Amino acid sequence: MSLHDGPHHGPPQGRGVTWIATALLIWLAWRYLRPKPKQRVLTDEAEARAILGIDAYADADAIRGAHRRLIASVHPDRGGSTDLTRRVNAARDLLLKRTR
Repeated sequence: MSLHDGPHHGPPQGRGVTWIATALLIWLAWRYLRPKPKQRVLTDEAEARAILGIDAYADADAIRGAHRRLIASVHPDRGGSTDLTRRVNAARDLLLKRTR
């Protein structure tokens, strides 16, 4: 008598694939639905000026120039970080909004 003659007692074919697909869907749903960490919004004008390295009397052109110089060095495409880029952009946006 061979091992292949009797009834098959193992899991039905395809059950492993179903389990993997279910686990993948659960993981994707968890990753999509989990709460995202809150990012601090830049609201202090003095901090924004310090980030850009400009004085209190800088006009819109000086703000844009400082932003352009900084972003060239901190941008992720140039080896910088996304957090620094986000902070520099937020500082520029805050100061330009206040100069209008």
